[in-house]
Amino acid sequence: MANLKKVHVALNVSDVKRSVEFYRAMFGVDPVKWKPGYAKFDIAEPPLNLTLNYQGKIRDRGALSHLGIEVISTAEVLAAKQRLHKAGLAIVDEMNVDCCFALQDKIWISDPDGYRWETLGELEALTRRL
Repeated sequence: MANLKKVHVALNVSDVKRSVEFYRAMFGVDPVKWKPGYAKFDIAEPPLNLTLNYQGKIRDRGALSHLGIEVISTAEVLAAKQRLHKAGLAIVDEMNVDCCFALQDKIWISDPDGYRWETLGELEALTRRL
């Protein structure tokens, strides 16, 4: 067995079916497990175990600001933008922005419960800034 490490994120959701449709479009994979009130995605790239847990109406997301996927280049950000747009997801662009002490190119999407995800190409942007 490979020594593979994955990040595990468990999100409370108000509608598992609607959230599965969103994350299926976002990551391009089907859930590996889908039961009443629960779904699990086993995503290879980026290595992620994402679970969706039915909570009812989501009133508060706690201290969570947002979630993100860092990619190698702006070209990958733009490829993600094109794929997500084709899947019908609403996208917000933030290209060439100064954020977190770095120059970044990024896009944002929000899931059905308002969890915000960014895809950012910070590494390329940092080399341009140095």
